[in-house]
Amino acid sequence: MNGAEAMVGTLADAGVGVWFANPGTSELHLVAALDAEPRARGVLCLFEGVATGAADGYGRMAGDPAAVLLHLGPGLGNGLANLHNARRAGTPIVNVIGDHATGHQRYDAPLQSDIASVAGSVSAWLGRPVSAAEAGKAAAEAVTAARAGGVATLIVPSDVAWSDGGATAAASPAPPPEPVPGGTLERAAAALTGGEPCVLLIGGDAARRDGLEAAGRIAAATGARVMCETFPARLERGAGVTAVERLAYLGEMASAQLEGVRHIVLAGARRPVTFFAYPDLPGDLVPDGCQVHDLGSDATGALTGLADSVAKGARPAVQVAARPELPSGALTGETVAAVIGALLPEGAIVSDEANTSGLWLPGATAGAPPHDWLSLTGGAIGQGLPVATGAAIACPDRPVICLEADGSAMYTLPALWTQARESLDVTTVVFNNGAYAILSMETTRVGAVPAPPEPGTITRDMVDLSRPSLDFVALASGMGVPASRAHTAEEFAAQFGKALAEPGPHLIEAVVPPLG
Repeated sequence: MNGAEAMVGTLADAGVGVWFANPGTSELHLVAALDAEPRARGVLCLFEGVATGAADGYGRMAGDPAAVLLHLGPGLGNGLANLHNARRAGTPIVNVIGDHATGHQRYDAPLQSDIASVAGSVSAWLGRPVSAAEAGKAAAEAVTAARAGGVATLIVPSDVAWSDGGATAAASPAPPPEPVPGGTLERAAAALTGGEPCVLLIGGDAARRDGLEAAGRIAAATGARVMCETFPARLERGAGVTAVERLAYLGEMASAQLEGVRHIVLAGARRPVTFFAYPDLPGDLVPDGCQVHDLGSDATGALTGLADSVAKGARPAVQVAARPELPSGALTGETVAAVIGALLPEGAIVSDEANTSGLWLPGATAGAPPHDWLSLTGGAIGQGLPVATGAAIACPDRPVICLEADGSAMYTLPALWTQARESLDVTTVVFNNGAYAILSMETTRVGAVPAPPEPGTITRDMVDLSRPSLDFVALASGMGVPASRAHTAEEFAAQFGKALAEPGPHLIEAVVPPLG
């Protein structure tokens, strides 16, 4: 058994059988090992950012890691943005990167680079076996580390992969969550029952049904507000699920939401800060005089314990079933959201990167049948299409809806090819407003141009996507995905309903005006 076979076999023994891959010469022994392992599934991605984003989507929905196979340092570089998003989401991923053979590295060949330094910026664990005998053990350690919640990176020199002497190894169970620090629950309980305004800010696994229910019980008993971080990795929502308010993206709006709050209890969420620095505006969103209580890494367990302490017998307020009426007339971000809210199927998985055009989506879908919402955790755009791809492979029995902005879609558009190749049930809606609309808004907010905006020619060109206009119907059709274009609400409703009713991938280009 060579080193590659030992690694692939070890991962398969541990239940890691899906590999999102964009391999090169240095990884071909690993590819051959996949071919020899009946439990392995290789999913070809035409761009590394698709592979890493798909592994993120898979891990968020499966709760267990997929593997990524990347070609040397440049391949890692191409996939780095979505590894950043996965790191922020706490997604389990086994990230396998081929390297030059050990003896070849001294020549500084054209693709030679410092892989470990780059990978370290997104990895919770990093390993590099130096012989075939170490390959299986390193793979087992990677699985264990990934299951603790993060990206585990294996750097594999090609001679380690091709050399004989490998053996599979057993992965250890993931370590249990760290216990809540002593006194934390007591201090949080005192804050919640002390009569001062409190917010439960949730994220991570606490944004799933059990954590939401516990948070809802606490809110019902104490009057605390339940909020979740702006971009949760996976939020369960819809009719019958505990209702939750999302922290706003814009710092001014988030500050208004938190105004007057005296205690913030963090359950799987980070301390709230603005996404960027702005002139004359604070970056820390915690109000002056507000105390922050962090429940630690076991957010759901801590919330459950807290609920049992302060909310015995309390019942959470749940979202009432409600759907918008199907709209008519002009197609806008608002009417697209209404159609999606009216037709969203039960059990859907929504990968949301709609950005400015998606402003109305949370309200329009709040009372739809229960569903999962996956969002842009790290802010690095180009996540929506790949995450939808991975989610569809993790949950082949559930419909996946990808809500995608036009500019962001172009970062990882080859995900459509993988969806067609794998016959994945993904319906993609591209909001085509012909602009990087978020940047148009931010140009004024950071003070780069006066308000009202008076941008120069170059500034206008940097946010304009209309010269030439993007034809997403042609782009999708060219990669084997049936596509259509909608200019009215009636057209979009008919096309969206048809796409949901048919198996396999579909794309709808929704032509909407820019926000504002």
